[in-house]
Amino acid sequence: MCRTVDLRQAVLAKNTGLAEALREELTGQGVSAVNLLSSPGSGKTELLTRVLRQAVEEGVPVAALTADLATENDARRLARSGAPVKQVLTGGLCHLEADQVRGQLDGWLPEDTRVVFVENVGNLVCPASYDLGETLRIVLMSVTEGEDKPVKYPTAFGSAHLVVLTKTDLAEAVDFDEAAFAAHVEQVNPGVEVLRSSARTGEGVAELLRRVLAVCDGARPHQPVLACAPH
Repeated sequence: MCRTVDLRQAVLAKNTGLAEALREELTGQGVSAVNLLSSPGSGKTELLTRVLRQAVEEGVPVAALTADLATENDARRLARSGAPVKQVLTGGLCHLEADQVRGQLDGWLPEDTRVVFVENVGNLVCPASYDLGETLRIVLMSVTEGEDKPVKYPTAFGSAHLVVLTKTDLAEAVDFDEAAFAAHVEQVNPGVEVLRSSARTGEGVAELLRRVLAVCDGARPHQPVLACAPH
């Protein structure tokens, strides 16, 4: 008898319990975790670098974990912001799990941290099923990826508290249909906000930081239909 489904459910259930405990622990420390999901090449590393730099300039204590299968390239890029950054190498695993995040934060996260951004592995499939103890889940997609990504990856987009459209400076060049994209997002996650951004022009950088800090200050985030865990 095949037990694949049962095993997956057990793994997810264990992760959910660990994530809930981590969220409670971080909240008690006054820290909010932000889980960033996207496909490879969405531009999330560059956008996150800009957001971290904005936070540093404003005196907001932030930090970032960035995950990849190999190399520390993204950590080096993010560190240019001036914020504390740590690379997580998954050794082939296509997603992060709550126990990995907790293990990386223990003994490393600065005591005054207000927000820790977790840049997940570039993948819209596996990471979507794993709660990392986040306060806010943000799914990013670039205009170069096609308007139908939300309906192709409904679990990722359907579990987002906020959707960020990146590389908007290229929208006209790639003939991106923003109205169709918005309709597809609404189909899988009714009522979620879509924030436009461009790391090149700076569009949306300050606004994204404002959205994150508002939730840190107690604003209730959008409640997605497919939320991984109650927030």
